[in-house]
Amino acid sequence: MTTRDTTPPVAGEASFVVVTGFSGAGKSHAIRALEDLGYYCVDNLPIALLPTFADLSLNSTHIGRRAAVVIDVRERDAIGQFPAAYRRLQRLGGPRVRLLFLEADERILLRRFSETRRPHPLAGTGSVADGLAAERQLLAPIRRLADQVVDTTGLTVHELRRRVRELLDHTESHTALVVTLLSFGFRRGVPADADLVFDVRFLPNPHFVPSLRRWTGRNARVSRYVLRTKPAIRFMKLTTDLLRFLIPQYIAEGKAYLTIAIGCTGGKHRSVALVEAFAKRLRTTKGIDLRVRHRDERDS
Repeated sequence: MTTRDTTPPVAGEASFVVVTGFSGAGKSHAIRALEDLGYYCVDNLPIALLPTFADLSLNSTHIGRRAAVVIDVRERDAIGQFPAAYRRLQRLGGPRVRLLFLEADERILLRRFSETRRPHPLAGTGSVADGLAAERQLLAPIRRLADQVVDTTGLTVHELRRRVRELLDHTESHTALVVTLLSFGFRRGVPADADLVFDVRFLPNPHFVPSLRRWTGRNARVSRYVLRTKPAIRFMKLTTDLLRFLIPQYIAEGKAYLTIAIGCTGGKHRSVALVEAFAKRLRTTKGIDLRVRHRDERDS
């Protein structure tokens, strides 16, 4: 990666990012990463509209204070107008304007086009290699203007998205992993959106204790009954340690949502008590937005 200007925008300040580079280098993944960060994104914006869109973004609340656009050779002949348009943007927004250029080794680009079976926008009746050669020549003046040049040759999709976040997310206001702790009953099936599923039917069931049956796992007596046993204490410790290890890995990988489902037979007692107990332990975990749901608590 080549960085030409490392001065970041002030946290919370408006920013406008132009994403460009070679076809197949990962521009669509980069723009999705920016969208996840809260940027208002437009793919393949006509260069003639670039100054107007930037002005709306930087100087009004209609679009928002962060916006990003993809500009590339799909503009064909108009791409030659970009350097002048970008210099106008720099005069308009100063350090709030960034140009991100994505490139990759030609053999990797050829392989990606082969895998996707998509034509190169400049290939015409020629080969993909011909299209890449023409593109390299057209984009050379734009590459020289870039604030950041990212070589995606050895990057996975997830690594590229993480690199974009590292380069352009200066406020960290949109990076929290949404973690949902979800209780459920197996009798109604495993939740379709579950990423991790834990079966706690091995714990004693308050359903068979007449004085506890009508209450849910949020009742203090039910919770004590479920959590006091040695298996429950051991399960809580081991699973908490596992989740405290896994959550930072998911954050680093760029995952936006994580649903941890805990199930018992009916979804009223044991799973509810465990979800509430885990919520207390995980609520202060850095980098997450913790939410609690009880799917079947009232249906059992």
